[in-house]
Amino acid sequence: MAFSGRRTTTRRVVAAVAASAAAALVLAACSTTDSDDGSSAEGDASYGEISVQYSWIKNEEFAGEFYAYENGYYDEAGFDSVVGISGPDTGVAKLLSGTVQVALSDAASVGAAIAEQDAPLKIIGATFQKNPFTILSLKDGADIQTPQDLVGKKIGVQDSNASVFAAILNANGISPDDVEVVPVDFDPTPLMNGDVDGFMAYLTNEALTVELAGYDITNLPYADNGVPYVAETFTVTDQYLAENPDLLKAFLTAEIKGWTDVFQEDTDSSVSLIEKYYNQAASDNADGLESVFGALDPVKTGKGLEAEKTLISTEDTEANGLFTITDALKEQTVASLAAAGWEVSVDDLFDTTLIDEIYAENPELKAYLP
Repeated sequence: MAFSGRRTTTRRVVAAVAASAAAALVLAACSTTDSDDGSSAEGDASYGEISVQYSWIKNEEFAGEFYAYENGYYDEAGFDSVVGISGPDTGVAKLLSGTVQVALSDAASVGAAIAEQDAPLKIIGATFQKNPFTILSLKDGADIQTPQDLVGKKIGVQDSNASVFAAILNANGISPDDVEVVPVDFDPTPLMNGDVDGFMAYLTNEALTVELAGYDITNLPYADNGVPYVAETFTVTDQYLAENPDLLKAFLTAEIKGWTDVFQEDTDSSVSLIEKYYNQAASDNADGLESVFGALDPVKTGKGLEAEKTLISTEDTEANGLFTITDALKEQTVASLAAAGWEVSVDDLFDTTLIDEIYAENPELKAYLP
């Protein structure tokens, strides 16, 4: 679900992935796995190289991954290389074909693939405990503060987000006939121009864009208004999970350490690190979106990072550790997906055994706050 830069119609890759997932299913049995016992001659863990699909460009959304590189946590975990691949991409088709081993995805994309294609995928942890969707409005405009305020309004909705917008209406008993949906891109200009009353946005992106443009804004966050589900999920195939539990535990441990640094380092230092990896991605891939979007805005990047922290850190993660998902949140997630038309069970979507084992074995990792 992901969230920064100029998230344009490239997000519609979700639709393309859904269309290709069925073909990719036949390749799932061929997915890359470790053929050895994961140990080197010296007895230390040695997991070789894995590929990780990022859901979006290499910006603040992946600050924890950048710290894992920078501070050697992947190396300590036993990886020769962790290849982070820029999005936009849900990672679903690449997971099923074995092109990548882990995808940073979201419950909606994964749940849709399971519900519609019977995709053998599992979410094994989640960075975002709250999804970042919001209905954005202007305080001196429609000022949409409650779901019922949507009634009678013109709401700008991107094609790729139509099902998720339907979910907030369904969850709050609002008939689609009572809201006028206006097709838009991810550029919030229609809201600022008064062409729509509300705009489906990301708390970590378009909401910041409009606010930094000088407007007083109102957010109606999905997570607080009937559509809570996890995002920026660590997703793998059932087969890879069954065959590589130690590798995945080592990977998740490195990720925990990286995201702990995000919370313990000052924002300016994190922004500098984010710019380093963003600029490197732009240099390495001249045709990628990092190059297309140009230089990061450090002010917006810092605000985006702080907004992300509010989605990542909750009372539950403070008690249980980063990436953990409570039973209640699992149930809320599948209920939210059902409201969008995707019927899956908790057992279909989640297997958090490994993240629970990590904290049972290393309880000190729970202390991510400074």
